[in-house]
Amino acid sequence: MTDESTTFTRLPATADEREDPERATRAEVLDFWDERFGVAPETFADYTFWERGAGKLWLYRGDPPSPVDVEGLGMTFLRTRQEHWKPTLEAAQRFGAHATENVIHLDDEAARAFVAGEDRERDWDGDWGYLIVTHDIAGAVEPVGVGLYVYGELRSQVPKGRRREV
Repeated sequence: MTDESTTFTRLPATADEREDPERATRAEVLDFWDERFGVAPETFADYTFWERGAGKLWLYRGDPPSPVDVEGLGMTFLRTRQEHWKPTLEAAQRFGAHATENVIHLDDEAARAFVAGEDRERDWDGDWGYLIVTHDIAGAVEPVGVGLYVYGELRSQVPKGRRREV
């Protein structure tokens, strides 16, 4: 048996291939990004998905053998095995530009507060839950992270160690 906390195992492609009913599948991850954010499954065609620990998903461009006993493999991507799946900051910044659904755009003041980790009241007529947060940077709309929208408030999900005063 391998140590779940240090070994990466590839996600099963479908529910028929998984042994643990709580474990996410590649198909479910692709469906999540497509249904929640409008990111087409083809966006991830060159990537493999890996789990290390319970519900900590990583994304890797390539196809190494499974399992892999290393400290890191690609980038952290998604948290599953909780009530609501949560994309990581890295995933939002890397793939958020492909999102067409549940994207909230912030002006300068709101973006400064967001990257500093502040929660703010905000009107939003979209779905509640995790959103891709964007802002204008150097003349282009860029994803800056993940926010949680509930009860009229956009809650910054920028990790404490990544927060910045700008």
